[in-house]
Amino acid sequence: MIPISIHDRSHLTTEIDSRTAFLRTIERAQQVERLGFRRFWTAEHHGVPGVGGSAPAVLLAAIGNATSYIRIGAGGVMMPNHQPLVIAEQFATLEALFPGRVDLGLGRSLGFVRPVRAALRCDTYSLEEMADDLAELASLFLGDAQVSLMPAMPPVPMFVLATGQGAEVAGRAGLPLVIGGPNILSTDESGMTAIDRYRQVYRPSRFASDPVVVLNVTALAAETTVHAEDLAISEAWAHVNSKIAGAFLPLEAPETIKAMPLAKRQTDRLAAIVAGTISGTATEVVGRIEEIVSQIDADEVLLSGCCFDREAALRSDRMLASAFGLKHR
Repeated sequence: MIPISIHDRSHLTTEIDSRTAFLRTIERAQQVERLGFRRFWTAEHHGVPGVGGSAPAVLLAAIGNATSYIRIGAGGVMMPNHQPLVIAEQFATLEALFPGRVDLGLGRSLGFVRPVRAALRCDTYSLEEMADDLAELASLFLGDAQVSLMPAMPPVPMFVLATGQGAEVAGRAGLPLVIGGPNILSTDESGMTAIDRYRQVYRPSRFASDPVVVLNVTALAAETTVHAEDLAISEAWAHVNSKIAGAFLPLEAPETIKAMPLAKRQTDRLAAIVAGTISGTATEVVGRIEEIVSQIDADEVLLSGCCFDREAALRSDRMLASAFGLKHR
């Protein structure tokens, strides 16, 4: 089986604060390491009440200190928010502290709402700017830039989180692509998917000689399909409710959500998002993921997905590790 990794956003719930969310993320990373997953990645979100993960480099330092050998990284650092030199310095520092264990995933998402974009001093970010910044980052890590990167460390592996035209940017930069979402198999006018485009335009680099596709999916496993679908409700409702509240709020308990008097439009949207999560028994989840892996010829799987119940989340990781046949360490 191809390598399986975990992506964690340090979600808050109606019962826990940011500190507790971070401690749970660290605890999860420790279990994920023991279970045999390849990587544990964090995220970068700003001004989101339901997500604690806003400073991936800082959180990764704590995770690296609490683990021993699993690869740790960002999924990802949002390039509009940082100068390439600052990103390179932060991740070179992590590489110095945790040699051979650090990954750098890079995205181009802007702040979700106008006040956040204003606070970040960035309201637009083009594909051309992304391509230029990726090239500058590569030159810094490889020692080809006019500025010397300190600390001077071996290059940190870079990945590009992208869809659509962003996948072509990743291909031209010669970097691994992390891609997911409900439209991953959609084709353009020429009948090509974003992954096809990525492979078509790929240029070998000193980071990766061949195209690498990492499939990112939202997945949760439980003892029964019904229980797994219940677990998926909390994050799904946070997305639905964000249209009303204007923000992604802390996760609520499934039983609380199911007792709400929702409008039909909300109920339909909630059901659609839950359906977009790969949920079920571990066997069902792994079977569906393997189908997609086969369809796109993925090289690795990055599992996202969260739920209100901490123990259920940890149990899902254990069940999936077993179903994927990962070797415990």
